[in-house]
Amino acid sequence: MSLPPGKASELKQIIHQQLTRMDVHSRIREVLGETIREELAPQHQQLSEEDLMKALIRRGIIDDVVKELNFMTDMNDREVTSTPKPSTHFVDEQPPVLKKTNIDPTRRYLYLQVLGGKAFLEHLQEPEPLPGQVCSTFTLCLHFRNQRFRSKPAPCACEPDFSDGFLLEVYKDSLGEGSKMADATTMLSICDPVHIVLIKTDTSGETTLEASYFLEWRSVLCAENRVTTVAVELFGVGTESKVSVGVLDIKLEMYPKLNKTLSQEIVNTQFALERQKTAEKERLFLVYAKQWWREYLQIRPSHNTRLVKIFAQDENGINRPVCSYVRPLRAGRLLDTPRQAARFVSVLGYERAPVIGGGGGKQEQWCTLLAFLCRNKGDCEDHANLLCSLLLGFGLDAFICVGTKAKGVPHTWVMTYGIDGTVTFWESLTGHRYIHNPIKPDDPPAVEQPKPLYPYLTIGCVFNHQKFLANCQPSEAVEVCVFDLHDESKWKPMSGEAIKSVCSPGATTVLPPFPPLCASVIHAATTSNELELQLRVLVAEHRKDLGFATVWDDQLSYVLSPALAAYELERTTGISSGNEEFQDAIRRAVPDGHTFKGFPIHFVYRNARRAFATCLRSPFCEEIVCCRGDQVRLAVRVRVFAYPESACAVWIMFACKYRCVR
Repeated sequence: MSLPPGKASELKQIIHQQLTRMDVHSRIREVLGETIREELAPQHQQLSEEDLMKALIRRGIIDDVVKELNFMTDMNDREVTSTPKPSTHFVDEQPPVLKKTNIDPTRRYLYLQVLGGKAFLEHLQEPEPLPGQVCSTFTLCLHFRNQRFRSKPAPCACEPDFSDGFLLEVYKDSLGEGSKMADATTMLSICDPVHIVLIKTDTSGETTLEASYFLEWRSVLCAENRVTTVAVELFGVGTESKVSVGVLDIKLEMYPKLNKTLSQEIVNTQFALERQKTAEKERLFLVYAKQWWREYLQIRPSHNTRLVKIFAQDENGINRPVCSYVRPLRAGRLLDTPRQAARFVSVLGYERAPVIGGGGGKQEQWCTLLAFLCRNKGDCEDHANLLCSLLLGFGLDAFICVGTKAKGVPHTWVMTYGIDGTVTFWESLTGHRYIHNPIKPDDPPAVEQPKPLYPYLTIGCVFNHQKFLANCQPSEAVEVCVFDLHDESKWKPMSGEAIKSVCSPGATTVLPPFPPLCASVIHAATTSNELELQLRVLVAEHRKDLGFATVWDDQLSYVLSPALAAYELERTTGISSGNEEFQDAIRRAVPDGHTFKGFPIHFVYRNARRAFATCLRSPFCEEIVCCRGDQVRLAVRVRVFAYPESACAVWIMFACKYRCVR
């Protein structure tokens, strides 16, 4: 049996610690000395390994070591000591220790094991990566009933080496039954699928959504040996939703073993009933939506051109009601305020769905929440759906707005409706907030009208998880729009019952459950220092190519920190603070007769080379980096602010001071 390199090193570490604790090395030296003195004949010039082993066995040392070694030591039995946090300049990594996975024998688990992949034909010609070589990787992300998992990255290949197992707890939501072990009949009624998302990460760290699949796991309930293996064919996303990406071999097993399995006929009947129920609900909603749309067009024929979006396609090309993309989402302890939630959503990357061919058209793709979070970027609709869900979770009356911005470009943003009627727009891509004060066209010309600061031009409809309202006012311009959502002469509502029938949790089997947010795995201080050191090297190399020497001023670099913290605070809260102290510190750090220049910039990625190339495109930054003169001192400061889902805001400031020569 061969162990993976990581497990082998862990095993060696345990054995080394045990030998040191028992002081085995000194006992071996004693035995070696005694053996040489007492048992070897004078003609023997050297001691063989076999002779030494016999002596160790005879004195019982080998038996003592084997008895003392316990490979399954429970970590809970060890004394818990507080270890110092890592400093800002290095990561304090503890040696890996083998741990047991604790399984509650009173709970039911589904063990999903990915045995491997095959037929990923796009990577047929992919060469095998050399040891230590950076290559593109595949990562599997799973979600099942509020549990999320991520596989180890596997190098991209025609047959990627996936070899991960995931232990998913299967439980019933009903009150009073959450603590009971689910039996086969109970589990058959749990229609939540296992959502599997395949992410590709290239050598520069850019992520791509390759596939999104909903795995029906309940086939294991009728498996003869209580174990089943399935071949899952993954398809592409968007315009490639009919193109095969590859095949995953997945093994499903229940723990503890089921006392009795269900018959294949019972399981198939349950699946058929669920499909029939879902299809009927969708049919009835479609009939209602068509009738509602006809009534809306009868109000005013020009309504036909308004952006009233009732359905939207997800990444698999499936049409779903837009209300199903929004749901109250609580972030637990990860986000404290609605404005912090807006800042978090804004630092997730923005990327429009790719379009094959020209024409300037936009490919529609409203991603499921798991797909959006796993690849850490998406279109404006994905950002708006997440922000609206978070604001609903914070107890606000939030809606998605569908309309246009400058030059008539379709756009979505978020609106909150206050108790006092205050309407606030939230731009999910930037985190900016705007108070809406409508212009009153009927007022006399002498009355001063408010000037809108928001970038939105028209609005066609608003919706959330319970309501859908279409704008039926004479003008669709946002600046004159009145957001009295209870006035049916201004906003035509859809039936709340109709929306609930297809959009409420568990209403249909095709609605993907919302995953919880995950805490960041980024260590902000360590990442900040790593980026800062990399930028220093890049600046020094750039100046060396120009024939300039580089002298760093560490104190000046440190003094830049408060400014970066103030910038992030202002982006989050809209409040600027600490500027007076920063200016005072800079004046003290820059001697009389010297000039100070600084250039702050903001990124949402952690690639130092890419960030430096972007900075050099600014003439202000280039002037600082390429500064020449008398007593030139350079400074650079990086501050990484970590958010959930390993999203981050990266602030960089380049600065220099030099003596003015006239």
